[in-house]
Amino acid sequence: MVGGDGDGPVRLQFMMLGAALALGAGPAVASTLIIPPATAVAMRIVVLHNQARASAGVRPIYWDSTLASAADAYALELARTGRWGHSTSAARPGQGENLWMGTRGAFSIDQMVGAWAAEGRWFRRGRFPAVSVTGRWDQVGHYSQMIWPGSDRVGCAVRSSARTDYLVCRYSPAGNIVGVTVP
Repeated sequence: MVGGDGDGPVRLQFMMLGAALALGAGPAVASTLIIPPATAVAMRIVVLHNQARASAGVRPIYWDSTLASAADAYALELARTGRWGHSTSAARPGQGENLWMGTRGAFSIDQMVGAWAAEGRWFRRGRFPAVSVTGRWDQVGHYSQMIWPGSDRVGCAVRSSARTDYLVCRYSPAGNIVGVTVP
């Protein structure tokens, strides 16, 4: 069972029937693994990225706590200042960045990351930036970073102001490189 309301820990309960029976402990022994909310969110973000990557035929991406710390610092800055826009490339050397913002508490992680993945409907394989069926790469840029074949690590953070949630994901190595073919 996986559950959680975003405020408390997520509990994974599983039955260890085989091991219990082998040890003669009776029919079943229940065990609970407690996963902190931040870890559960990180796991979900990786799953959502890897679903998009698998659909594109790209190898999986993995969580990176250093990237997550960098994303958290920038998400905090956005929430604190109310400013909106990407960080400078100099502030994140070698890192790609996806940003999302929306009404505080109105969107789940699935909806936030799902908005980026939904850009895939306008994506076409090609040499970046010619990767959009509409001719506008900015309509698929979040998606192309998600599935970028050279990016193998991601770290993300969500921070909130009084009215707005900000999701920042950092990728390494950076994607959306001009002239590189996207699968």
